[in-house]
This record gives sequence, C-alpha cells and structure tokens, in this order.
Amino acid sequence: MAIPSTVPACIVLAHEDPAHVRRLVEALDPFPVFLHCDARTPEPVFRAMTDGLPERVVVLPRIRTGWAKWENVEAEVSGYRAALAATDASHVAVLTGSDYPLADAAEITGLLAAHREQSFLAVHPLPFPAWGRDGGVARLRYRHWAWRKTMLRLPVPRRMPRDVVLAGGSQLKVLARHHAAAVVDVVDRRPDLVRFWRRSWIADETFVPSVLSSPALTPGFADEHVPHSLWWIGWDGTAMKSPPWLTIVDAGRLLERRTGSDVDLPHVFARKFSTERSTDLLEVVDEVFGLRRRASPAAPVVSPPTPEVVAP
Repeated sequence: MAIPSTVPACIVLAHEDPAHVRRLVEALDPFPVFLHCDARTPEPVFRAMTDGLPERVVVLPRIRTGWAKWENVEAEVSGYRAALAATDASHVAVLTGSDYPLADAAEITGLLAAHREQSFLAVHPLPFPAWGRDGGVARLRYRHWAWRKTMLRLPVPRRMPRDVVLAGGSQLKVLARHHAAAVVDVVDRRPDLVRFWRRSWIADETFVPSVLSSPALTPGFADEHVPHSLWWIGWDGTAMKSPPWLTIVDAGRLLERRTGSDVDLPHVFARKFSTERSTDLLEVVDEVFGLRRRASPAAPVVSPPTPEVVAP
C-alpha cells in the first residue's frame, strides 16, 4: 500500500475510547496514520475504533501491550517500520489514543519542514534526578516484571550494556526519518539489547532515548535533535503516575501555553483527552485551531483490508 507523502507520518497507540481515537484520526487529516490497538482490547471496541477508517490509516497487527511492558516498544517500532515502508515522510510522530493536535496540518508541516533533519524530544541522561532517588538507573540495573500494575523486581544487579549511553524520556516524540530508521535497525541487529530491555521497567521511556543517545548506535544525534517536547501535558503539581485528564476547566491554561508570546517553540499536541471528560474542551480546541472542518462520510460496516506489516 503506497500512501502519498505528507509530513509527518503519525503512529497512534490506542486501547480504549474509540470515539476519541476516531476524532483524533480526523483531526490529523491529511497525515498518514499507523494505528495500533492493544490486542487485549475487546473485539467490539476494536471494531468501533477501526471500521470504515479512511485509506490514509493503516491498522497495525495487534500486540498484547500493557502497563510498563516491553511490548509497548514493540508496538511503537512496528509503527516506525510500517511508516518508513509506506511513506517518504521526513518525520514520524508517536502519539497515544488520548492525545490531540493543537495546530492544523499547515502549521505542523511548516514547523517540521524548518527542522527537516531534526527530531523533537527531551532526552535525559541517567541518572535523571526527577526520576527518584537513584535517578532511574534501577529501572535497568535490575530485572523487572509488571503484574496487574504492580512492579516486581529481582533484587540482583545485572551487567549493563557497554556500548549504550543510558537515557530516558517520554514515549511521545517526533523523530526525523533517519532516527526512526536507526531505532528499527538496532532492534533488528541487536537482539542482545532487545533481551536486556524486555526485563527493564517502563521500557518505552528508556529504550529509544538510549538508542538515540548512544554514538555507537545513532551517530550525530546530539546535534540532530531539538531538546523540546511538542506536547503540552496538564501536570498540576500533584504527585501522580499518569497525567490528569483535561477538561474545560483547563482551557485557559492550555490556550495560554499554546499561544503565549514567551513560547519559543509551540506545543502542537496535548494530552490527555477522553470523550467522557473532554468533549467541551475539544470543541474549543477545534474552534480555536480550525480542526475537523471537513465533513466526514458515514463509516461503512466493514473495515479496509489490513496490509501485511510484520512486527519486530
């Protein structure tokens, strides 16, 4: 399947709220979207999420992802692999199914065209003080398992990879094409690193940042990225594991941060939104930023055929 070139290609990692996922896909028009739905998601929810999507959306083979698990990286990498094969987009954005754009396609395209060979992500070498007493190093130093949102740690230190610069950062990112290709290449060439990260804690916050930060794996990355997240997240200073859901109460903060004159680079995405909590706010965002102006045809009862995409 050949998808016309636009900037960027978008990976969307989803597991619930099909109404919001479809709204997100519509708001990302005309960007190609590579949609992954958690294999644990009930079939009726999956069908509601995917039936009748436009041709620019590729539904990826489903992987059983879960909180803090390596499989989240597998789903992300499968998206890189598919986007690189099906488009010649200069960038690949990684979003979750609870994200939403804060800019129209023209603004996002213009921003990335001005940084054609650069990625956008904040990468922090480990130890990173904001990640607790050990700076996040224990996430990798010890083997971990996740069970029902509980961390199980084997308290026996293991040998760390010698040619890798350990780093952390958000799973939400926009990678230049050659950096996305570098991540896929490492997954294919370095099964030792895949084995190591399978037993790390929250691998989607350390694997890609570490691969990109390691000169032996991704030469030149230090000079080829903008250390800035393109996402606005509504943290409110309260200690919590996940960002709070955004509601209409957050409209002032969101719009002020997005449009303020003191902002060097804009946030062109935000999270977390849901149909139940955020519909009023999403209507405001659509109006302010001119999103979802196209009329959408009614969804047919059958989904388009899924192309063959092999997950790593």
